[in-house]
Amino acid sequence: MKTYFARPKDIKRDWFVIDAKGLPIGRLATRVATLLRGKHKPLYTPHIDMGDAVVIINAAEVHATGKKEQTKYYHHHTGYPGGIKSVTLEKLRAKYPERIIEYAVKRMLPKGPLGRQMFKKLHVYAGAEHPHQAQEPKAYAVEV
Repeated sequence: MKTYFARPKDIKRDWFVIDAKGLPIGRLATRVATLLRGKHKPLYTPHIDMGDAVVIINAAEVHATGKKEQTKYYHHHTGYPGGIKSVTLEKLRAKYPERIIEYAVKRMLPKGPLGRQMFKKLHVYAGAEHPHQAQEPKAYAVEV
């Protein structure tokens, strides 16, 4: 029996829209990462980007459990000596609410060119409006 590997011509991409209102960050991010990788498809092949495009709306209203609003930190380094910068989830939500979901999903995808290609299919919006109506995205329900 031979192992089947999908080819680029076999890939059919769909568009999904997810309403993040009231959903826990991690639960949402795992479902989105699965859709972006294409693991929900029967023809899944690990070394090919088979995933679908995902539009997330109401990202500003995503839920964090416990005391994470004040205790969860996001760190980055500027590249200069002593240049580590930190921001809490609360401050990140006030300034860039889309980045909360983007950071969570990006860290669940493969590292390297394949993961970057998958991440480009994620579109996150803080409010309820999005400019992707022409792609006719299907509603995707995330169970909590």
